[in-house]
Order: sequence, then C-alpha cells, then structure tokens
Amino acid sequence: MPYDESPVDSTRLHYVDHGPASGTVAVFVASAYPGHEMWEHRMLPLAEAGYRCVGLDRRGHGRSDDVWSGYDLDTLADDLQGLLDHLDLREVTLIGYSVGTAEVVRCLTRHGSDRVARVALVCGVSPGIIRSEHLPGGVDPLVARADEEFFRRDRPAWFTRSADAFFAVSSAGNEVSDAYVRHLFDRCLAATPRASTGVRSVVTGLDLSGARRGRAGARRARHPRHLRAPRPHG
Repeated sequence: MPYDESPVDSTRLHYVDHGPASGTVAVFVASAYPGHEMWEHRMLPLAEAGYRCVGLDRRGHGRSDDVWSGYDLDTLADDLQGLLDHLDLREVTLIGYSVGTAEVVRCLTRHGSDRVARVALVCGVSPGIIRSEHLPGGVDPLVARADEEFFRRDRPAWFTRSADAFFAVSSAGNEVSDAYVRHLFDRCLAATPRASTGVRSVVTGLDLSGARRGRAGARRARHPRHLRAPRPHG
C-alpha cells in the first residue's frame, strides 16, 4: 500500500497509482469527504486505456493518517505538491472536484506549474460560496451555519438528506443505484469528523473575489491550460 509523507509535517498520505508508468499522467483530487474511491469510474477506464492515474487520499480521509491539524488550504495544497514531487510526475493533468479545485489552484499559486500541463476544475468552489460584499449571490451565512450544525450533530443523516444533491437520484433516467449511494457515503463517513469539519471550513471560509479582481489576467500566460465546470452542491 503506497504512502507519501507530507512535506509540511510528515503525515502519511495514502495514494493509488494505476496504469503504465510511461502513460500520460492524470492526478485526481477528491471533493470534501471521500478518498480516491470517488474517481473509480474515471481512473479505471483511463488506466486501462494507457493513462497513468494517480489519486490522493487527503489527510484524515481514506487510508491516510488521522491527524488533528493541517486542514487549511495551504497545507492541503502542499500535500498535493509533495505527491507530485515524490513521484516525480511531469506534464500532469490535475483534476479537482469541489474543494479539490481550490487545492489545485492553491497548489499552482504556491508552487508554480513546472510539473503541470493542464488542469480540469470540476464543480469549482472558487472564488467562494458564502454570501459576502463581494459575493452577493452566495449562500446565506445563516443557512450555512444551520447546515454546519446539522452536519456536526448527525453526519449519516446529513449525507442521506444530501443524496439527491450529490447524485440527482430523483432525476428521470438516473441509473445510480441505492447500493452505490450507500457505498460512497460509507467512504465519506470514513473521513474523520475532524477532517470533515476542517475541510468544510476551507470551503465556507473561501473568498477570493477581491483578490481575483485585483489580479485579473495578470499572469494568464504563465498558467497551464484549464477547463472549468459548474459549481457543486457540497
């Protein structure tokens, strides 16, 4: 079972590395709660097609160490960069989902793009999701606070209530089974309460709107190519 050590505090971080070592590299960064398992329907077929697919279990998630600290965006981004360095990956496509998109962006702004050729930001949370002066269309802070209280009180019930938001289970033609929903929520619940609430705080505390306006277009030519997709529900 492969592990890397965080360059910040030596936390052991589990990762998977599938496909041929010589293949074009894709590195997958998960959403707030699951580990690399959320990407199984992407990583397996891509690895079988000859791509090298790497997935990281964020600290406190999956098989990585259960630690108390490090649930801030800089540390999480440094953990990601540490894996790229550990495996000496080049010409990487970084693929992040939800809070994973923020980690990808922060990784690039802290460490540059020497190892990264392109990024895919799926359901991105930048510049933020909570309503503020610069984000008038964001979520009401009172609603976010009530949601946080519910999450802390009963995580299994929170995930059950969120099934439609995550999987659109009530949508016509949706073929996601109840068994698969339970499976992935079990993986989400494997993240420690500390890790889950810590990463939630990264999402709710994110507000890059002012900084983004001040830097608009400043270094566009030095950034890797990117794709962008809609914002998530969680």
